[in-house]
Amino acid sequence: MAGSAIPHFQNTNGHQAIEIGVKEFMCVGANPPFDHPHVFIDMGDENERVCPYCSTLYRYNPALKAADTKPEGCIYDEAA
Repeated sequence: MAGSAIPHFQNTNGHQAIEIGVKEFMCVGANPPFDHPHVFIDMGDENERVCPYCSTLYRYNPALKAADTKPEGCIYDEAA
């Protein structure tokens, strides 16, 4: 993903798992002020990875675009 923005995801609603359309991303935990350190996660050859801070399970879904999530609404928009 060199040369492109790394998407950030949040889990304010406490979902057990979130499907995303990228394998390199940042997890912020919940929305501020309840966020944790924004941690870079790279799935590598795997299709799942757990955030070491909040234990959210992220699953790669190639049918999703970079800013899409299942369930919806888990993309973190810093400007919001």
